[in-house]
Amino acid sequence: MSDQSLAAEERPAAGGKRLPPHADLNLLRTFLGVYRSGSFTAAAPGLGLSQPTVTAQMRTLEQQTGWELFTRLPRGVEPTPYAHELATQIAGPLDSLAVLEDSGATAAPVHLAGPSELLCVRVLPALAPLVADGVQLRVTQGLPEPLLDDMRAGRQDLVITTRRPRGRALESVPLADEEYLLVASPAWAERVERADDLCAALSAVPMVTYAEDLPILRRYWRTVFGKQLTARAAVTVPNLYAVLSAVNAGAGYSVLPRSLCEEYLRADRLALLHDPEEPPLNTLFLVQRPGAGTNPDLVRVRDRLRQAALDW
Repeated sequence: MSDQSLAAEERPAAGGKRLPPHADLNLLRTFLGVYRSGSFTAAAPGLGLSQPTVTAQMRTLEQQTGWELFTRLPRGVEPTPYAHELATQIAGPLDSLAVLEDSGATAAPVHLAGPSELLCVRVLPALAPLVADGVQLRVTQGLPEPLLDDMRAGRQDLVITTRRPRGRALESVPLADEEYLLVASPAWAERVERADDLCAALSAVPMVTYAEDLPILRRYWRTVFGKQLTARAAVTVPNLYAVLSAVNAGAGYSVLPRSLCEEYLRADRLALLHDPEEPPLNTLFLVQRPGAGTNPDLVRVRDRLRQAALDW
């Protein structure tokens, strides 16, 4: 049975009784799992249940409460106003109960995900002391939306993303602002540093990028120079690490996050081509899977990241 299986005619009309005096905790846990994941299918693995069982339990809870809890969507379900109210009432107590139940157990590995370059340059070095102290990490790299979908399905505990997640199911906090810099090798920098028109001078320098549509470079030109970038890439590579390698070797210029190229700038292996008053920024968000705070090691990882990010 799919997420769309609770047809309207099968649901009790609103206005029936609310939460029964002796509500089944298993039903409430299942409800909270569906509420937080946005899907019966996505909630099932994290609950240790089959998807038909989740559907059946939600039908039972709707019958007991007399309220429709979820509205069908093409993909997943949307909580009703009563579902939002119910989740607000039970989330804290159920999460606290889960902490008590897990207090004597060995802490589970923390599943952490984010952009590959940020993970390698900032995140893993910041978490190394915790690993040495016994914290287990399972780290995944990827793009924002697939990683957030993984979190909704219960496969990630913490995700660092450049996009705030949509909807109310996943809560996020700003972690840090990532600054973007226009850089090239010192040899190329010497050729353009005296130019009256930097954009015109750069038209004679090869451009290196990780994508044909030049998302980072086009944004830099638009926000800093106030014009459209019309040049085409000379070199397209798979990721920002490869961009850094090519630019450092003298292949041309690019725009890179400060975290990735800062060490090269300090060592004079790269040169800053432009120093605007307000460089482009990307805000990094830290997203935590609802209910994952019952793992004490996750709390340690989360707090360590927030503290370390103050110096990023």
